[in-house]
Amino acid sequence: MEFSHIGLITENSHQGEVFVEATRVWVTDFTKHPYQVEWLRFEPDSPVTGPVREQSHVAYHVDSLEEASRGLDCVLGPFTPLPGLEVGFYLTDDGAVVELMEYEGNPFDSD
Repeated sequence: MEFSHIGLITENSHQGEVFVEATRVWVTDFTKHPYQVEWLRFEPDSPVTGPVREQSHVAYHVDSLEEASRGLDCVLGPFTPLPGLEVGFYLTDDGAVVELMEYEGNPFDSD
């Protein structure tokens, strides 16, 4: 498991944000943030509810989403927000929201 980013919820738009149709949320590219921050702005009709919509999250790149998520409570996903990227959101035993991401290469490189 390798640290990827922290996701912070906002109601303000941010430069460079893109829309993820599957979750109806606007997100920024954490790979372009100097501190690996991803801003998330949910549309009012987003199907995302509960801890993922209410709490910040910490994200990790994992070799196997299935293996890394074993024993965790899945609260969203897994789903594919970008080609080659599988993501799931989980709750730890102490209530933290963790995003696990399985990918090869760099699916975030849009340049």
